[in-house]
Amino acid sequence: MDDALIDSINRSVKAEDVLFHLGDFCFRPDLAKGYRDRIRCRNVVLVPGNHDPWPAGNSQAKAFAALFSEVSPLLERNLTVDGKRQPVVLCHYAMRRWNKSHYGSWHLYGHSHGRLPDDPQALSWDVGVDCNGYAPLSLTRIREIMAGKDFKPFRKERADETR
Repeated sequence: MDDALIDSINRSVKAEDVLFHLGDFCFRPDLAKGYRDRIRCRNVVLVPGNHDPWPAGNSQAKAFAALFSEVSPLLERNLTVDGKRQPVVLCHYAMRRWNKSHYGSWHLYGHSHGRLPDDPQALSWDVGVDCNGYAPLSLTRIREIMAGKDFKPFRKERADETR
């Protein structure tokens, strides 16, 4: 399984791309360096999950964090998707509301293995490989997914509908 996932990453991501990994990189930290070395993408940003050694308080966790170009439990980025600026919030865990969610920012998460029902009115998506063809999703593919949603900003009117 690990070999298949690494092969899938290497088929999907070029060396000069940025790969955002939304956690649970490896259950065994002693294997993490070997796995990371096999991923051709040079810039791998980790949003740690509950199975990653984090925070980096001990030597094993520090060595693990050093494998990545950046490690943070919550990231907010303005990414360029097909020439347009897109605010994105990345976290291992799903959120119902996130920074600028009512202004069209995206929320990408993992952890739930496709077990959370999608909210077709929210611009969020479970990007875990186990519910996305066992491969990373490109920003273009995520834009297509988000474009297929019936986005409704979460305001008082929508809050009243959910009660």
